[in-house]
Amino acid sequence: MTETSQLGLPILQPSQAQKHVSVNEALARLDGLVQMGLQSRSQLNPPLSAEDGATYAVPGGGTNAWSGNAGRVAIYSNGGWVFVQPKRGWRAYVQDESVWVVHDGTIWRSDVLALSPNGATTLLKIREFDHTVGVGATSGTATEIPASAMVIGVTGRVIDAITGTATSWQLGTADGLDRFGSGLGIAHGSYLRGILSAPMTYWASSPLILSAVGGDFAGGTVRLAIHYLEIGIPGI
Repeated sequence: MTETSQLGLPILQPSQAQKHVSVNEALARLDGLVQMGLQSRSQLNPPLSAEDGATYAVPGGGTNAWSGNAGRVAIYSNGGWVFVQPKRGWRAYVQDESVWVVHDGTIWRSDVLALSPNGATTLLKIREFDHTVGVGATSGTATEIPASAMVIGVTGRVIDAITGTATSWQLGTADGLDRFGSGLGIAHGSYLRGILSAPMTYWASSPLILSAVGGDFAGGTVRLAIHYLEIGIPGI
């Protein structure tokens, strides 16, 4: 046995010369894999420069030093790359996507709360976006609640003051204009926390609708975040 079974750390051999090489490589792998933060899982080309300990999930089609290492975790160490095969259940945070992922034994999957033996998933997601408030009595968002999403709630923050004659506003969808809040503030920094008393499933994609109260909108920007669950079916 030359490596440990879980993290693939090199094991010192009897009468081995230059033991520090194996020890340092083991420490480099531990440093990259424990509390793992992947820089990316989509980048094809190794960066021209990287800090020691930087980790990447190598996608299919990786080039240069990553060629032939698709599916493995690449750890930059001492001017080169060390590769480790991830196992089912490993978790990591992907920096360039701002998402948590779990390895299902084949690929990294996003936002997984639960994973069945055959790949069924329960996913917890947040869809965050900035909405420019349009002129008029209502303003619908271009970003929508996705189809078949079970919504827990919507939160938001006014990042540019809402202008116009409206004294407040409400947020909802076409079938409930105040579902996620009413009497909401128009000043910069005002926020909303529209949590539902019971999660609600939207079978068709649906925009959020901002409705002016006491007048009309003229402008402003609101940062909104839709908090929801999705379920994935098992494989064959």
